Amino acid sequence: QVRVVESGGGLVQAGGSLRLSCAASVSIVSINVMDWYRQAPGNKRELVARITSGGSTNYADSVKGRFTISRDNAKHTVYLQIDSLKPEDTAVYYCAVGTGLGSYYWGRGTQVTVSS
Repeated sequence: QVRVVESGGGLVQAGGSLRLSCAASVSIVSINVMDWYRQAPGNKRELVARITSGGSTNYADSVKGRFTISRDNAKHTVYLQIDSLKPEDTAVYYCAVGTGLGSYYWGRGTQVTVSS
């Protein structure tokens, strides 16, 4: 069974930065995509960043230029660097992992709260 565990959330002032981490129990080389989603209260969960096995990245328009997704294959980990945080970035951030077998695994999320 694949375990996906996020960490790095917290309370930060607007304009600050955070780096979220997502560790997957399966070898990262078996993974096709690693995604970061977020869900604010009352809102739908939205995909904010994706990194593929080939290293290609995609971002939601709302976060382009402020969010950076990266991966460390040796540590089976994907990161989300969030800069210039805004109060509207407040949400639970979830990591999800898609494998070559077509399965998709979710973590439990990490809370990010941005104060104005």
